[in-house]
Amino acid sequence: MSHSSPASYLVWTLMTFVLFTFLLFHLWSFDRFKCLKWNSGAHSGAFKRVMTYSYLVTIPLIFTYALGNTVIKYHEGFIAHPLYGIIPRPSQMWEPMARNTIFPLMLFFSVGWSLEMVTHLEELCFWLFLVNSGSAQQNWFESLYFKTWIGGSTIAVIYMPLVTILTRADPLKSEAFTFLAGSLGSLSLTLWFTPILWTFPSFLNNLRAEGVDTGTIVRLTKFSELNTIRVVMRFFFTVPFLILGIDGVRPHKHVNESMLWTDFLIMVAGFGCAISSGITLVIFFPRSVEGEIAARDAAKERKRTRSFGPTASMVDMESTHRQMSAFKNAPSSAGGTYLLTSSPVKQAFSLHSYDGDDIAGRPYHPDMHPDKGAWDDEERDVPAALPPIKPNRKRGGRDVEHGGVEGLTENNLSVHNLRLSNVNPVIHNFTSPIDLAYVSATAGNESRLTFNRR
Repeated sequence: MSHSSPASYLVWTLMTFVLFTFLLFHLWSFDRFKCLKWNSGAHSGAFKRVMTYSYLVTIPLIFTYALGNTVIKYHEGFIAHPLYGIIPRPSQMWEPMARNTIFPLMLFFSVGWSLEMVTHLEELCFWLFLVNSGSAQQNWFESLYFKTWIGGSTIAVIYMPLVTILTRADPLKSEAFTFLAGSLGSLSLTLWFTPILWTFPSFLNNLRAEGVDTGTIVRLTKFSELNTIRVVMRFFFTVPFLILGIDGVRPHKHVNESMLWTDFLIMVAGFGCAISSGITLVIFFPRSVEGEIAARDAAKERKRTRSFGPTASMVDMESTHRQMSAFKNAPSSAGGTYLLTSSPVKQAFSLHSYDGDDIAGRPYHPDMHPDKGAWDDEERDVPAALPPIKPNRKRGGRDVEHGGVEGLTENNLSVHNLRLSNVNPVIHNFTSPIDLAYVSATAGNESRLTFNRR
């Protein structure tokens, strides 16, 4: 991008800065940055760590590349060329210190792009696994798609920096081949993703026919909509770089010698990169505003009751119980959810202090017991207690009162369908493409894949 103006790099800098700000806000709202810890839970294995940190490192690397070039471009300014008029100063005429930063900045960009390909390759392989898996194929970590992701990720993190290193002698050549190599890799992944978007509606129809619960259908539908937008933004990111890369490796450069077209393509690519990466963040770490509001309300109620001490009104306590029960029993497909599924703060609430001290004189309630894990999502896989079955009763003559089971919940229905369905259990418990944990089954030699946040 030697012929691009300083304003184009400034747009990239602003877009990546906004993306990084959104990342901090989203992860703070998600679970107060707990997902960034090395041991973020009982099932924070190597796969989740690789996916989390590879995505998080990408944004600072691209931001450093954009900011560094912005500073250099504005410092070097423009020159009056006898043939092309006023153009940005070519890199060959930069100060020695500025020229020495070309290769490190391009290497940052190359490494960041390779890590982004790791992220998008995982999404591609996982969605292919999800759409094509059946009840007999339950383990993502033993599937061909997982092995494909490992092989493709290894190639991506090697060949992208290698292209930049091998062509570093000529900065313009290094830039052109880096753009060409990265755009070809990312564009191929994006093209492979388009068949998934076409087959996903029929996939959802099959899930409905199999009796998958409404909450799962809603989550997968929202993921499908986000993936559609993300794929479109990926085309906006890769195609401009492909044009610049192809034009850059040719003997006669037509696009790169025009500041108008280079600026236009670079800015379009910046918007595509930032928006698609933001959607990836939302897919990897889905939030629930409904749960977060309920958690804040419970925290305010806890502080209020602590200020009143043991003499808190029983009426207020009963009101709190009713609010928590209403939230807990609300269907998962309610309109209050934000972007896919529940966040960690939604699960369970306690009116006890965080330090574990109980307040005397308060009535016991199972939802308020401190032993109930606030981050335990596996409760949705355990059938809730049902009332006794009503038998058929003869009411005189030939009249018979038919019995049945009252109070069948969506949770029990979901677990029942999970046991009898031909659908992979991973679909029933789906929350995020990176939040996987392999747990043993409770019966027989079955295996279960669950998505838990601990």
